[in-house]
Amino acid sequence: MQRYFIESEQFGEQQVVITGDDARHIGKVMRSKPGDEFIVSDGVSREALVKIVSIEPGEVEAEIVSQLEPTGEPWLQVTIAQSLPKGDKMETVIQKCTEIGAAAFLPFISERTVVQYDMKKEEKRTQRWRKIAKEAAEQAHRSKIPAVVAPVSWRELIAAFADFDLVCLCYEQENGQGLRDALRPFVAGLETEKTYRIAVVVGPEGGFSEAEVTAAVEAGAVSIGLGRRILRTETAAMAALTCIMYESGEMGGA
Repeated sequence: MQRYFIESEQFGEQQVVITGDDARHIGKVMRSKPGDEFIVSDGVSREALVKIVSIEPGEVEAEIVSQLEPTGEPWLQVTIAQSLPKGDKMETVIQKCTEIGAAAFLPFISERTVVQYDMKKEEKRTQRWRKIAKEAAEQAHRSKIPAVVAPVSWRELIAAFADFDLVCLCYEQENGQGLRDALRPFVAGLETEKTYRIAVVVGPEGGFSEAEVTAAVEAGAVSIGLGRRILRTETAAMAALTCIMYESGEMGGA
C-alpha cells in the first residue's frame, strides 16, 4: 500500500490534508480517486490508514480510517558516514541504505575525496539527497525519514564519534578484525528496549590514508574489514549495513 510522509500540522483529529508534490503524485501518478486508501506518517509518532474524500489540483483531503502502530524502524540506529564519492553514487548509497534501515547519513570530506566541495551546490545537492531519502523511506514502509546532513570536514566527523556507542571504520587494508568480530560481542550485550547508535564510516574511491585510520582509531573507532574482496565505496556501505541489520535480528538473524 502506498505511503506518504506529511508534516504534523497536516494531521487533524479526523482527517489529513496532503499538498504539494505528494498531492500531485496521488492524483496524477497513482491516478487515485475518492475511496482509495493509503498510509500517512508524520515521521515522529503518528501513523494512520486514510481514505480519500476529495482530490483537487495540489490538494488531497482524506479521512482517518484507523491509527496504526509504527513498525518499520530497526532498534539499532545506524548512521552511514560516507566520504563524498564521485558522480551520483551518494544518491545510490542514500536510496539503498534507507531501504535497508539506515537511521541517518553523514557525508564528509576526507584526504582522498575527489569531489570538489562547493557550498552553493552542496545546499542544492543536500536537498536532493533528503528527497531521495524520503521517497526511499516511503517505498520501504519506514516510519521515519533518515536524517541527511550537509557534508562535514574530517575533523568534524572525528569529533562526532563521541555521539555513538560503536564506530566501525571500513578499511580495505585491515587484516585483523572483521565487522562480525566487532559487532557480535557488541550486539550480544544490548537490551532491545534501549536505543543504541552505530556509525559505519566509509572512505572515498581511494580509501583512507594510514594517518586517517590512526586518527580515527585514536578517537574511538574500530578499524574493520569487509572480507577478502575489495568493495566499491558505494557497495561497502550497503554491505556493512546489511550485516548489521542481520546480526541485530532485523533480517532474520539471531
